Amino acid sequence: MTLVMKTSGKLIVGMAALALLSSGCATRSPYQDASDPLEPVNRAIYSFNDYFDRGVARPVARGYVRVVPDFARTGVRNFFHNLLEPVTIVNAALQGKAHQTVSDTLRFGFNSLFGVFGVFDVSTGWGLPRHREDFGQTFATWGFGEGWYLVLPFLGPSNVRDGVGLIPASYVQPVPYLTDDPYVRWGAYGLYYISQRADLLSASNVLDAAAIDAYLQVREAYRQKRWRDIYDGKPPEPDFFDEELFKS
Repeated sequence: MTLVMKTSGKLIVGMAALALLSSGCATRSPYQDASDPLEPVNRAIYSFNDYFDRGVARPVARGYVRVVPDFARTGVRNFFHNLLEPVTIVNAALQGKAHQTVSDTLRFGFNSLFGVFGVFDVSTGWGLPRHREDFGQTFATWGFGEGWYLVLPFLGPSNVRDGVGLIPASYVQPVPYLTDDPYVRWGAYGLYYISQRADLLSASNVLDAAAIDAYLQVREAYRQKRWRDIYDGKPPEPDFFDEELFKS
């Protein structure tokens, strides 16, 4: 009962913030200027994240790639993708994607059973491709705008809509329910973080080589990626003759 009350309280506060800060920008697209009134704070957090990444996360990820064989890294990646599949299933359902909800549920069951808890991705070969849905995408399909751009400590680029989406996601993802041991739990989160960071090493090299203002480049890349995510990789083409598109 206490857990339900705490969860409800967080969701109410989060949804209130989402409604307040997203109002008036429900149609904002990456072709419009970002709403970034917190830019000085965001830049400071970005600098902290970059310092941590260069000093800790990136060297650890490089060591992970050097020490752990490719097949083992693939197994780790598959395991965590499967572990987080319930988040996708719930959000596909909330977005009204009935066929995908069934497909993702079967995928989760098959990979968990026949793929040794998801270490092996057998479902893709069986015609059940992986999708990725989250609460930020769900809120977008419900009509909420992205709100202010945010940079979160350690987590990186986000916005009000996606940040609020982290609240329900924390209760849907199964890691907290699988173990009460905080060392095992945080060890799992740490391994997932390293695995994810290792997959982005090449992207970091491109960013370091090309970015004039890395903060702005990351901000716009994030907004464009989320725009594609919301429309399942097929965003609407901009109408450059529609003046409404470029209004804040």
